[in-house]
Amino acid sequence: MTSATQAPSAAPHPALNRPNMVSVGTVVWLSSELMFFAGLFAMYFTLRSTSGELWAVETQKLNVPFALVNTIILVLSSVTCQFGVFAAERLQPRRIGGPFAISRWGMVEWFLLTFLMGSIFVAVQAYEYAQLVSEGVSLSSNPFGSAFYITTGFHGIHVIGGLVAFLLIIGRAFLARQFGHFEATSAIVTSYYWHFVDVVWIGLFLIIYFLQ
Repeated sequence: MTSATQAPSAAPHPALNRPNMVSVGTVVWLSSELMFFAGLFAMYFTLRSTSGELWAVETQKLNVPFALVNTIILVLSSVTCQFGVFAAERLQPRRIGGPFAISRWGMVEWFLLTFLMGSIFVAVQAYEYAQLVSEGVSLSSNPFGSAFYITTGFHGIHVIGGLVAFLLIIGRAFLARQFGHFEATSAIVTSYYWHFVDVVWIGLFLIIYFLQ
C-alpha cells in the first residue's frame, strides 16, 4: 500500500534564469579596463593642470572637424555592430537575400561593415598622428604630446583588438556546421567590448578636442 503523502519533487531551476558566465566575465573584465582608462584620464588632467599655457598652444594644432568625422564613423560602427547582434540573437549568421537587401543581412554582413568602419577609424587616426608629427607634436616632444599619444594610442590598440575579435567571430560563423547559442554569445560579448571602446573614445574626444 502506497503512502498517501509523498514529498514533492524539487523542480529544477530553468537554465535561462542563470546568468551567462561568459557575459558576466566580460563585464567584469571591462570594469577593470574602465579603471585602466580612468588612470589615463587622470594622467591627462594632471599634466594639463601643470602645463596650461602649453595646452593652449598645442591644442590649436588639432584638426577638430577631421576628428569629429572620424568619431561619427566610430559611433556609427556601434550601430552596425548592434544590428549584427540582433541577427546573431535570431541565429542568422549570413544574409538570406541579395547583398543590397540590408534588412535581410545576417551577423557576418553587419560585422564586416563594422570591421570596415573600425579600420577606417584606425587609418584616419594614423594619418592624424603623421600630421601632428610633421608639426612637431610627438610622444617625446612635450607633456601634451606624451598625454595625447598615450591616451589615444592605448585606445587605438583596443580598437585593433576589437577588429581582430570581429574577424574571429566571422571566421567561426563560417566554420561552424550550425550557428547556435555558443556562437551567438561570442558575438554578443564582442559587441560589449566594441560599445565600451566607442564610449571611451567619446570621452577622450570631448576632453582632448573640446576642453582645450
